[in-house]
Amino acid sequence: MSGPGTQAPDASRPADTVRRILDPGSRPHPYALYDQVRAAEPVWMDGAHPVVVFASHAACASVLRDPRSSNDRRHALMYGSQGSGSGAGAEAGGDESAGGAVDAATPRAELPSFLFADPPRHTVLRRLVAPDFTRDAARRLTGMIKDLVDDLIDDMAEQFARGAALDAVGALASPLPVTVICHVLGIDTGERGWYRTRSSLLGRAVDPYPAFVGAPAPGAAERERAEAELTAFFTELAHARRAEPKDDVMSRLLAARPDGRPLSDTEVVTTCRLLLNAGHETTVNLIAGGLHVLLLRPETLAALREAPSTAGQLVEELLRFEAPLQIVHRHAREDMEVLGTRIRRGTTMVLLLGGANRDAEVFSCPHHLRTERAEAGRHLSFGLGAHYCLGAPLGRLEAELAFVRFAQRVVEPRLAVEEPPFRPHVVLRGPETVPVHAARVLGRDLPWGR
Repeated sequence: MSGPGTQAPDASRPADTVRRILDPGSRPHPYALYDQVRAAEPVWMDGAHPVVVFASHAACASVLRDPRSSNDRRHALMYGSQGSGSGAGAEAGGDESAGGAVDAATPRAELPSFLFADPPRHTVLRRLVAPDFTRDAARRLTGMIKDLVDDLIDDMAEQFARGAALDAVGALASPLPVTVICHVLGIDTGERGWYRTRSSLLGRAVDPYPAFVGAPAPGAAERERAEAELTAFFTELAHARRAEPKDDVMSRLLAARPDGRPLSDTEVVTTCRLLLNAGHETTVNLIAGGLHVLLLRPETLAALREAPSTAGQLVEELLRFEAPLQIVHRHAREDMEVLGTRIRRGTTMVLLLGGANRDAEVFSCPHHLRTERAEAGRHLSFGLGAHYCLGAPLGRLEAELAFVRFAQRVVEPRLAVEEPPFRPHVVLRGPETVPVHAARVLGRDLPWGR
């Protein structure tokens, strides 16, 4: 069966195709590279530690569902482990207190949160916060989100009235999810720019540089500072909530006794920090990338305006077409097999979700946006199994409402540039800005029709 390669790099080798995914020039259009990787799958990288890359829907889904594939990097030889992590996840507490030591060479900002832990600790912490992210919990926020979307579009109207181009990311795609997750967490929404900047820096920690080239993602020092600042913020907030509890996530975490004892301060702080970061990063990309796609297809935007009830179906297809989370990692906690490929314990498996979502074996004409696509819901953008995205209902709702109201109120929108610049992020891929012109903006008294 397949095994890791040992030859010197060569331009014709699939491993070099994988490395091209890191090239910033590939960010706007990575899908041809994903197609090449899928055709050569499995692609074994040629570094010092075993790393294998998958881009087919079948392989990615198989790994995501397999309990032998771990989110805990202490199972990975790539991170200096011997494949013997306890499965607790380093930042279930963010340090050794969560069970097991973390490789001292791993920079602080590279340490995983409970997102990267395994059961049982992952299950315990996820269950504590899950009630705030159910479908019903998201529905209860509908009125607040609608008001916020209208407020943001009101602000956009002033700039359009001056005939100036406007960045739809800074005006709508970013402030909407950041404000909503701040509301859910019970933290000051007035500091959303501060949160967003630091969260964006931390987001690069998950880029697959260690797996592809054996080095950390650029900007490790900036990430460490951002992590320290967010940790200090949430530590101070924890002290305040312990003294005066409120009806918010942190107060509930501080009061929780999931196994008869309170969570450590580190567990509370890192869990809230994770919810802030993960609770908006992918939704920003979904809305920003979706607006870019829709502005390139005015007929689709017009169809949404006429039939706002189709927003849910549109969002599923956009999740497939432009996955806001392009890549995930898993580590083999024991020997396993993926569609006939033997994977040894300690191997890191890199799953190109953006490629899986464009696999012609599952999706007909995968490189075309088809809003009526029956199989769109088979996308892997929110993952599968125990780590299925906790905030999926909320992210879907925010995107649906943002797209519907933009289509209804913004008249004759058009891109102000041929191709918007993309963020440097490989995993959390999305447009950095989406400059837009529009003729005018209709009033907020327009019925939603949804």
